Amino acid sequence: MFNTRALLDQEALKPKRTSETLGRLAAYFKPFWYALLLAGTFVIIATWAQVTTPELTGQIVDCYLTPAAAASFGGEASPLAGDASQAAQSNCWLASGVESATTTQRIIKGAFTLANFELPADPANLTNAERVAGLGQLIAILIVLFMIGSFLTGLTFFSMSWAGQHVLRDVRAQLFSHMHSLPVGYYAENEVGDLMSRITNDSDTIQQAMSFALVNVVSGILLLVWIAYNMLTKNVTFALLSMAIAPLMAVATIWFSEQARKAFRKTRVEMGSVNANLQESISAVRESQAFNRAEENIEHFRATNAANRDANVRAVAFTSALAPVLEALSYLALAIVTVAGGLALLNGSSLGGTAVSIGLVITFLGYVQRFNQPIQQIAVLWGNIQSAVAGAERIFGLLDVVPSIQDKPNAQIMGAIEGKVELDNVSAEYKAGEPVLRNVNFYANPGQTVAIVGPTGAGKTTIINLIPRFYDVTGGSVKIDGTDVREVTQESLRQQIGIVLQDTFLFSTTVMENIRFGRPQATDEEVVAAAKLAHADSFIERLPEKYNTVLGERGSGLSQGQRQLLAIARAALADPRILILDEATSSVDTRTERLIQSALEKLLAGRTSFVIAHRLSTIRNADVILVLKAGEIIERGKHAELLEKKGFYYDLYMSQFKKQEEMAG
Repeated sequence: MFNTRALLDQEALKPKRTSETLGRLAAYFKPFWYALLLAGTFVIIATWAQVTTPELTGQIVDCYLTPAAAASFGGEASPLAGDASQAAQSNCWLASGVESATTTQRIIKGAFTLANFELPADPANLTNAERVAGLGQLIAILIVLFMIGSFLTGLTFFSMSWAGQHVLRDVRAQLFSHMHSLPVGYYAENEVGDLMSRITNDSDTIQQAMSFALVNVVSGILLLVWIAYNMLTKNVTFALLSMAIAPLMAVATIWFSEQARKAFRKTRVEMGSVNANLQESISAVRESQAFNRAEENIEHFRATNAANRDANVRAVAFTSALAPVLEALSYLALAIVTVAGGLALLNGSSLGGTAVSIGLVITFLGYVQRFNQPIQQIAVLWGNIQSAVAGAERIFGLLDVVPSIQDKPNAQIMGAIEGKVELDNVSAEYKAGEPVLRNVNFYANPGQTVAIVGPTGAGKTTIINLIPRFYDVTGGSVKIDGTDVREVTQESLRQQIGIVLQDTFLFSTTVMENIRFGRPQATDEEVVAAAKLAHADSFIERLPEKYNTVLGERGSGLSQGQRQLLAIARAALADPRILILDEATSSVDTRTERLIQSALEKLLAGRTSFVIAHRLSTIRNADVILVLKAGEIIERGKHAELLEKKGFYYDLYMSQFKKQEEMAG
């Protein structure tokens, strides 16, 4: 049995390259560059608004409040009154006579001039009315900046969400298309639930992270750089003191993020295991109830679900622990700014050659708060991005699976065939070193019916899987009309082969569309004719909406025999040159089988047919019977000829088919 649990554990542990994964993700956003450009523009403007707010807050204090505070001690000057007033005047860059140092300051002063706002001349000589007017102007500007920042942040999220949804659509479409290119053997070795988890849960984590987390991380990084630049241009010494805790924050962020990345990768794998277990349990609910295995299945699901819970708890533990650690460090940074600025004010000293005012201290406190917030935000959201990276790794892991069955670069389109099939010294194996077929040779002329019989595991199904190239031979060749099936495209090959399997799959759509599945362009009249040929018309007419009746999942509501009749009608409508029947009549009663046999005689006429059957009637009428044992053809011939030999076929017939013949008689 294939060990899926071992595969999932191996996938969770193998090393990944995050930068490579992010690079591949970025490629999906290239077609939507204009949305990213808009989002980037909005982020820059919104960040500028956030950076400007502390500057204007400092100007409120230095230009309008500090001189007034100096005179508010009832005529008795405070110890700091003179120094504070002088420092405030020197740091009031908004004043008309002061040369602005930074681009932001020049932009603000220019905007004030355009808006006919009056700039303060000398903060120390302003009247109360002038102070109130100036305060009102700055407060109005602050409100406008807050509104602009909020509005542009909303537009940024919309732009990124729009792009993210389109990327999600493209990723899922590519995954779905790639999954259809994978050979049948791949699905025999991988659980469907885990594959479904990649196309649903894993891709959804990418969209969520790219839409919200990535925007916040990018804007946070931009805000950090911008604030750091502003602090350094204002006062290098004060800036370095303010950012002294940043290295500790970076170390904490890197360590916690690395642990979270490992944990989130584990959660994605465990989620795939939960989905695989769930899909398998639902599909096998009848068997579980029939063999009283419900409790065991529930316990198994509990164990799988618990593993998923533990992985998520571990991931959340690291992301949750990071926030308080960073918050504590941010308070320490605020304390450093407050102490350093307070001491400079008390001692009347300067920092880095620049006079310290109350407004400057308040500005730096605002800077530090805004500097620390994005660090915390990035750290928390980086966990989401790590979860998305883990999901992307699983998606790219599936996309990187190279189909073992592929068309050659120069593969030709197979034209209309006559139906001659030849297996030339064919060997095949599913696992290396474990051959299923050994040196098989036979040919079928156009229009012949070839029956394949033998015990379980003899290789009967392998032969019919090689003809439409569901698997490739490991030795020899399979030829149709003299052409190796590996030399033509899979699509053109399979268009001319019809298959009716023992386990019929019907889709959750109408009866009409189920029959039309192999030939979508067929008319309604042709569908009805095919149903009548398969003797399915009689029960279809009794359905509530007849041919427009919508079937349940996998054809629920129909008997196994009715589902088989629809499959035969589907094959008849496709009108293939080669027909493969794998236990096609095994699920119908004897009376229905006789009706089907008469239909099959018409259907098989002029077509090359390969039949795996346990029903005597199909075998007895075959042109050639191939008897397989342990992957080799040990006998071949017609029914009567093989009985006369009294070999392996004779023994098989006497043990397996004789009773059918007696019951039919």
